[in-house]
Amino acid sequence: MKIMHLLPSLSSGGVEQVVLELCQGLCAHGDECIVVSEGGSMVPSIEAAGARHITRPIGRKRLRTFLQIRKLVRLLREEQPDILHLHSRVPAWVGYLAWKKMRQEKRPALVTTFHGFHSVNFYSAIMAKGQRVIAVSNCMREHILTRYPDTPAENIVVIPNSVDTTRNYPEYRPSPEWYDTWHRDYPELLGKYTLCLPGRITRIKGAQHLVPILTGLRQRGIPAHAVIVGETKRGKEAFRDELIASFARAGLSGAVTWTGHRLDLRDILCACDVTLSLTLQPESFGKTTLDALALGRPVAGYEHGGVGEQLNVFLPEGKVATADTGAMVEKLAAWYKHAPTPKLPVPSPYRRQDMIEAHLAVYRSLCPEP
Repeated sequence: MKIMHLLPSLSSGGVEQVVLELCQGLCAHGDECIVVSEGGSMVPSIEAAGARHITRPIGRKRLRTFLQIRKLVRLLREEQPDILHLHSRVPAWVGYLAWKKMRQEKRPALVTTFHGFHSVNFYSAIMAKGQRVIAVSNCMREHILTRYPDTPAENIVVIPNSVDTTRNYPEYRPSPEWYDTWHRDYPELLGKYTLCLPGRITRIKGAQHLVPILTGLRQRGIPAHAVIVGETKRGKEAFRDELIASFARAGLSGAVTWTGHRLDLRDILCACDVTLSLTLQPESFGKTTLDALALGRPVAGYEHGGVGEQLNVFLPEGKVATADTGAMVEKLAAWYKHAPTPKLPVPSPYRRQDMIEAHLAVYRSLCPEP
């Protein structure tokens, strides 16, 4: 089977990571994957998985992007994929309009994935246009049914994102050499109560809530220190500057470490005392929190969305009422000396192989004879 994935770029991010994992699993299964995007740092990983990458500017929010529709029609005719899988809104519009321009008998099957709680409008409704619509959590399925009621319920398939239990497991520990480098690069973390906040630097991720959280913990005499792991998205530099200024006003500049994008997030999750999820709007899934839980590390997070679903399974005591920074301070203070350990059900409900098999089942339901 030949599957073509469309997404804006291949820089860091949850959607990009899911597409990489799909390529790894599908190519290992003997299927052919083509990824169309603007490119980025993850292209070598995509190609190492056995997939092909085709560079096209299909993700920018500007009218000029729609000039790519005709080129994509030609590409679809040349490649003749069995499945066209759309992962993000702008590429989805380009892909859907190209798909519609093809003769019906020549079209590939169309699959879309709701990776996030997008604003509800005509622009976002494109993600409900697939012949099969994948929801990455049960709360995402309910969101689609509620906000896009024209979507037939039988077309929606819940396939949670996954964790690689061969890489993320409770016994895993970073190497001594890694710790040496980590402490040499960030000596300010030694002896601190380290709180990891992974994710891109955007307002929705809730990094601004670190100000009252760190303040509250330090007022209790707890040497709390935030480790913010993620890149600043293009166009969000002003928000990062705003964050830096707010930490400075609160006297917390020395209590925050910015690492930028890192390829060793697994090791960082292990090295930090607690992983936080402070998203102000519900996340559809929450991949890094699942990785931390699978590593046996405590996670404290606002209880909505996919993160709430994960905590219900692995660590119910990690749930905090959304945006209640006071409750978060109380919980983290209680965990300072004795943090709980996640309970890992066997078999895990988020296994990588199950995710791959579920996608294959969706593809085969639309294209039984590739």
